[in-house]
Amino acid sequence: MIKSKNKLVRPFLKWAGGKRYLLPEITRRIPKFTTYHEPFLGGGAVLFFLQPKKAIVNDINTEVINVYRVIKKKGNVEELIKILSNHKNESDYFYKIRGLDRDKEKFNELSSLEKAARVIYLNKTCFNGLFRVNNQGQFNAPFGGYKNPNFINAEVLRAVSKFLNENEIIILNESFEKLLPKIKKGSFVYLDPPYDPVSNTASFTGYNLHGFDKKDQKKLKDFCDELNKKEGVKFLLSNSATDFIKDLYKDYIIEIVKVPRNINSDAAKRGKVDEVLVRNYEI
Repeated sequence: MIKSKNKLVRPFLKWAGGKRYLLPEITRRIPKFTTYHEPFLGGGAVLFFLQPKKAIVNDINTEVINVYRVIKKKGNVEELIKILSNHKNESDYFYKIRGLDRDKEKFNELSSLEKAARVIYLNKTCFNGLFRVNNQGQFNAPFGGYKNPNFINAEVLRAVSKFLNENEIIILNESFEKLLPKIKKGSFVYLDPPYDPVSNTASFTGYNLHGFDKKDQKKLKDFCDELNKKEGVKFLLSNSATDFIKDLYKDYIIEIVKVPRNINSDAAKRGKVDEVLVRNYEI
């Protein structure tokens, strides 16, 4: 199922809600599986930690999926590193690159490699590493002003490319509901959706143009119910420990874990927060 792991295979994007700190809790609950599924890939922390031989991963964010597909395509990674090396950690330059998506016609003229390099560059140089778009789908996180952001992580990009190529990793760009027919007996599904907001002002809906509200959370619960009906399919879901989520998944095993959250723009609000891990199987 899982072979010896390469420590260089790790997230190359900074991610709001990334699973770096939750990984110990997740990994001790991983069951045996033949195929790994991740409908909300994001920064890929769990995929890269597990490094499965067979996986189907997905994200609705087209730009993020383009990055993974570019890195997977043989021969691309060295060209991607070369393009990244031409970017500059300067405010005026940052806003010039950020502004490329304001003109759809010009933006569409960029190659997939150029778009991928742009996402990595903006992610590593913007404030707090947020992937955030406005209601026109335009990247709008401000310049971070960091001294030496590492947006040319060549060793990691090469290792990720090697992993994606040497294993059976299918990368999709769909809504999560469309993945259901692809999930067969022996599968393990890890679900890391945009979290239910813990307050009316805490909602982070800028990850993609459409957001993810309570109606979507209910659709995801229905998706989990369908997974639970499939023979030999196990799922593990992470989310915020709100009353809404705990009530929604009350028919499953719910565990509350404390996780550090350091990406909040308000330093006073950084610290350990309660999250839930929901599963349909015994460990």
